[in-house]
Amino acid sequence: MTGDTILHIGKQALETALLLSAPALIVATAVGFLTAMLQAVTSIRDQTLGLVLKLAFVGITLMICGSWMMQLAVRYTEGVFNQMQAIAP
Repeated sequence: MTGDTILHIGKQALETALLLSAPALIVATAVGFLTAMLQAVTSIRDQTLGLVLKLAFVGITLMICGSWMMQLAVRYTEGVFNQMQAIAP
């Protein structure tokens, strides 16, 4: 196994991790921002409101994107195993 192969697998791992986490992080950030704005406008000081809304929206996002995320993870794993097979004697 050469250094280039290891770097390629590492790069693919980071890209896959970024793609897998992006939907949940984007939704959590957007919901957190909107909740903070709503709480600032209405002077609501309840911290659980933001947490419950984030959990609900991230859960919905994971239900919607879960199939795509699983396909991406399986595709990456199969690619790594195929590269290992090609390298092994």
